[in-house]
Amino acid sequence: MQAALRLWILSAVVCLGRGDHHEGHTVDNLSHVSSGNKEFAFQLYRKLAAHSDNQGKNIFYSPSSVSVALAALSVGAKGDTHQQLLSGLGYNSSLVTQNDVNQVLSMLLKRQDNSSDISEGTAVFLDNTFEPNPDFLKDLKEFYYTDVSNVNFQQTEGAADTINKYVAAKTHGKIDKLVEDLDPGTIMYLISYIYFKGMWDNPFETKLTKEDMFVVDEDNKVSVQMMNKEDTFDIYRDLAINTTILRLPFNSSYSMLLLLPDDMATLEKEICPQHITKWSKWMKKRKYNIFVPKFSIKTDYSLKEVLTEMGMTHMFDDRADLSGISGGKKLFVSGAVHQAALDVDEAGATAAAATGIGITLTSLQLVPELKFNHPFMLLITENATDDILFLGKIINPNI
Repeated sequence: MQAALRLWILSAVVCLGRGDHHEGHTVDNLSHVSSGNKEFAFQLYRKLAAHSDNQGKNIFYSPSSVSVALAALSVGAKGDTHQQLLSGLGYNSSLVTQNDVNQVLSMLLKRQDNSSDISEGTAVFLDNTFEPNPDFLKDLKEFYYTDVSNVNFQQTEGAADTINKYVAAKTHGKIDKLVEDLDPGTIMYLISYIYFKGMWDNPFETKLTKEDMFVVDEDNKVSVQMMNKEDTFDIYRDLAINTTILRLPFNSSYSMLLLLPDDMATLEKEICPQHITKWSKWMKKRKYNIFVPKFSIKTDYSLKEVLTEMGMTHMFDDRADLSGISGGKKLFVSGAVHQAALDVDEAGATAAAATGIGITLTSLQLVPELKFNHPFMLLITENATDDILFLGKIINPNI
């Protein structure tokens, strides 16, 4: 009888900055892993956007949080299961070893050391009767800053309460009920969390926020609170994909990119890491009158089907080789979920979210308008590396 290992991936984000980069790893290793992370971010986005459950809905998630969770799991994977995890995460196993992944992600997680406003890490909840491989826990603690706790999964209500309190504390209450039903056969939960809080470098004035209309589609409009600011912004018009990009910096080393496409389907199909690099290079400061809706959203995804479609199949069935976690028990992953939350207002952004953009340019105006009044995409990125912490799409700011 196989024992169930449940993988939970969660993120509560607030836009804010992290500290300086740490040295000690080769540039090549960092480059390969960083490149893989970015490719994974967009591959996962496309799978989520295409899923029938997500049609017509906002999408928001943290590819960084998902990558960390799966990389932590890969520490205990062997054989084909391990190869599938690395490949699914976007890593070329001929160029990147597990140790490379561990060391580079450890370096990225350390960026929080110089900031009191960002928190990310992992946690493992073990059943009292389960003794995992000591080397597995050693590597998780060393590289992924994993908190390890023992619970009695036979007492499902108490175990769920313990996990939920931990998650709520780490996400400052943004995610307060991750677990509702527990399988008493579960022997381990692995959690990855990220909390990111950011204040705009140049906040919006509350008195300028007015009620306005947001066009969900040709048949539906909703009323939103639209923030407004006239100033000089970093803007780029990508003619190749007919999308206007606005960068709103936080008072840190992070920014939010708002992408306003003429056609969302084209943007979703074409967007890739090279676009982010191009936009960062060619953005120019221009004076605009911008309009951005306030919103607060939460998202909840089951990732089992999506990750299976991305090639990570073995870990979910009897082909799973997780012998690095426990050589004495046959383990498999029974489920993987991701929860995220995002609040955007005049002061800044808190948690995780995505927004659809609309643009209006009127030649008669001295200052052109850029109005996010229809579906748009958004990213939260690190300025120096273009690393993607959060990625999403806002279809309707009110849901």
